[in-house]
Amino acid sequence: MTDRAHTSDRPLAWLLLISGAVGTVAAFVLLLERIELLKDDSYVPSCSINPVLNCGSIMRTDQAALFGFPNPIIGVALFPMVMATGAAVLAGARLARWYWLGLQAGVLAGLVFVGWLIFQSLYRIGALCPYCMAVWAVVLPLALYVTRRNLLTGVLGRAPAASSVTRSLASWHALVLTVLFLFVIGLALNRFWTYWSTLLQ
Repeated sequence: MTDRAHTSDRPLAWLLLISGAVGTVAAFVLLLERIELLKDDSYVPSCSINPVLNCGSIMRTDQAALFGFPNPIIGVALFPMVMATGAAVLAGARLARWYWLGLQAGVLAGLVFVGWLIFQSLYRIGALCPYCMAVWAVVLPLALYVTRRNLLTGVLGRAPAASSVTRSLASWHALVLTVLFLFVIGLALNRFWTYWSTLLQ
């Protein structure tokens, strides 16, 4: 990695550190809530606020344990690695290409998983989990900005680094992220509009 690339990684490093911290806390709290629910089926999680914002109804579904164990365990295991990566870059580490490729695979897998969870929450379960949404909110920028970095620095190949698509992504990254967030928010507003509208009356 060139000194220029290393210097330009500092904003991304802060994103990794902060997003990793938020994701770790959200996943850890979710796991604690899940344990309490396993101990007492009548337990009402702190994130069960109303019929829509209701973690309890989500935690009882098959989707909440896709791989046979509670989904938050994945976050508790992986988000600290994201934090460690950010801290390492801030400390001056120059990470190898294979490491960035591994991180790329991880954030894209996370993006696919979050997309699936969003769909399940909105259209299969019919409820939203505030702590889950905190995880969604950090995975989206992580996936975008790790991909942007790896495209620009040639980690994903010379041809993608020189393409007009990469240049557009680099220039319009803030707009792309805003559109992603607005899209997800719009889906949630539309899906539960009947309930949201009662709050405005």
